[in-house]
Amino acid sequence: MEIKKKEFKYKGMSIEELKKLDVREFAKYLRSRQRRTVLRQFQKIEDFINRSKEKERKDKRIKTHQRDLVIVPQMVGMKISIHNGNTFVLVDVTGEMLGHKFGEFAPTRNRVKHSSAGVGGTKGTRSKSKK
Repeated sequence: MEIKKKEFKYKGMSIEELKKLDVREFAKYLRSRQRRTVLRQFQKIEDFINRSKEKERKDKRIKTHQRDLVIVPQMVGMKISIHNGNTFVLVDVTGEMLGHKFGEFAPTRNRVKHSSAGVGGTKGTRSKSKK
């Protein structure tokens, strides 16, 4: 028995069909907030796609500080380094990311890793910290 991998579809359309659409035509398939953002920023998105395709041809890494760009089908398959305020986080763009913003995939804050309390952190160790 062969296990068949399920093909990704977005609103009933495959990635190949979506890549043929213009950025503004794709916006019709998004939810209202993302649609509004894409329609306002379509030139910014198209410029990013064109610049990143040129960099891919030259085998350069695509870096960006633009965390507010919405992911469109033309970006699927790209490897983009998104700035998180400190470093660049490498992100592989997949179909499930369509309609989300770059910033969602490069968190600006680290997860808190709680460990045992240090000296002075509890009542029992308070007297040791004064010495």
